[in-house]
Amino acid sequence: MFGRLLLSAMVTFSLLFTAVLPAKAQERFDRSSLTVQTASGGKYRFDVELALTPAQQAQGLMFRQSMAADAGMLFLYDRPQPASFWMKNTLIPLDMLFIGADGRIVNIHDRATPQSLDAVNSAGPVKGILEINGGMAARLGIKPGDLVVHQAFGTAK
Repeated sequence: MFGRLLLSAMVTFSLLFTAVLPAKAQERFDRSSLTVQTASGGKYRFDVELALTPAQQAQGLMFRQSMAADAGMLFLYDRPQPASFWMKNTLIPLDMLFIGADGRIVNIHDRATPQSLDAVNSAGPVKGILEINGGMAARLGIKPGDLVVHQAFGTAK
């Protein structure tokens, strides 16, 4: 009996915490735009939110129900480093483009599974990660080696 009550209390607390957290912990994000230039000559513009602080990076795109086709979130680090992400509390599938300090895409993780706790890792040190709608990279022909044009990588003109 005590075990059932304890389990019920834990589930209730977990649900309340999850329901309250998004409203209470919402971070504001600056906005920017960037272009991905593919080796085949494609140029694709995205309007992105910038995740610059640890709090913004921890929140990311959690609890979002949808995202515009030309939108995304750009996570930026002060220096290149290995990166690892998960999809906890993220409700939409995402492509994660891991970007080196030179603006070149190091690797892409296609269609990260919503709410998954599995680690999604960079293939080496990166300065940024661009999250876009799941499947978008494949639809646009974006591949590792393609260039992300943004001032954070010194590639903007």
